[in-house]
Amino acid sequence: MMEQEINQILARLKPSGIRKFFDIANEMEDVISLSIGEPDFQTPWHIRQAAIDAIEKGRTFYSPNAGLLALRQGISDYLKKRFALDYDPKHEIVVTVGASEALDMAIRALLNPGDEVLIVQPSFVCYEPMVEMAYATPVILNTQKENSFKLRLEELEAKFTSKTKMLVLPFPSNPSGAIMTREDLEPIVEFLKDKDILIVTDEIYAELTYNAMGHSSIAQFPQMKDKVIYINGFSKAYAMTGWRIGYACAPRRLLEPILKMHQFAIMCAPTLSQFAAIEALANGDKDIEHMRSEYDLRRRYLVERLNSMGLDCFEPEGAFYVFPDIRSSGLSSEAFCEKLLIDKHVAVVPGNAFGECGEGFIRISYSYSIKHITEALDRMEAFLKSL
Repeated sequence: MMEQEINQILARLKPSGIRKFFDIANEMEDVISLSIGEPDFQTPWHIRQAAIDAIEKGRTFYSPNAGLLALRQGISDYLKKRFALDYDPKHEIVVTVGASEALDMAIRALLNPGDEVLIVQPSFVCYEPMVEMAYATPVILNTQKENSFKLRLEELEAKFTSKTKMLVLPFPSNPSGAIMTREDLEPIVEFLKDKDILIVTDEIYAELTYNAMGHSSIAQFPQMKDKVIYINGFSKAYAMTGWRIGYACAPRRLLEPILKMHQFAIMCAPTLSQFAAIEALANGDKDIEHMRSEYDLRRRYLVERLNSMGLDCFEPEGAFYVFPDIRSSGLSSEAFCEKLLIDKHVAVVPGNAFGECGEGFIRISYSYSIKHITEALDRMEAFLKSL
């Protein structure tokens, strides 16, 4: 009886592979976890103070469905200043409950049953289930270590069909840390510019890019502007995960259906979080630089240590994850993570949680202190020697 009461698509979906190991680790003592992608920094004080001020002034009302206009204007100014993107704050931006809601609304509002959606993998665990729950068909674009986990034109051409409606482009990448430079994007843009396709670009890690050129977005190409739904938020750049504040930007014809779904499903993002986000955009540049610098130190330390202990690890250029190759251990991704957790009480995430092409890899987050990372790597090195 119960099976008939549950949505059958939802019933078929597997639980998140990230949460599985996190939940097991929580039940054990003396576990060091490098499994969750959450900044170890506190939200900067001036941002917290803005929310406190809003409470003290009684600003606890609903906001407009699209979000406070002051915040949408701040987002517009920020995107223009940081990434040379131009979005009208009145008609092309909607504030959401985290970037996750923005993704969900964009996918559900713009897809019809049977549409095919190209999803780059390995990638964050939510994209494929979101597409399935919209009664559309996920089509996986596998990226490879040999290409630094970048999307290549050949893979895109091979999977593109007459039913292709959308491409999900998640760079900088969770879990691999891969990025797409402007040079990498150019052949993709050339192929797609005359195609009838939408591109959902998830750029939540845009501020955490470590090369000298900085972050590049497919939305920066004028010939793609009409096709792109740009997703971003405050969780990673400003250490505001629990505030649940993100946004979607798109041409008005695409934003209107997204906003309509947001109106009916959510109404508006939390007003207090919106006031905090206004402050983050206005005065948070130094916070971003400080945190990115710290992540960069951890990134380089992790790559050096992993390579020295025999786990081949390409150097990620974005986000706060490394994705080492563990095939030399002779273990599968899940077996490696389970054994490491049981034997040495270190929690990391198997690469196949992010798609089949992640098999043979593990994801390690460096959104933890150097002390925390060092102890975990010491245990991991001892684990490898014991194999």
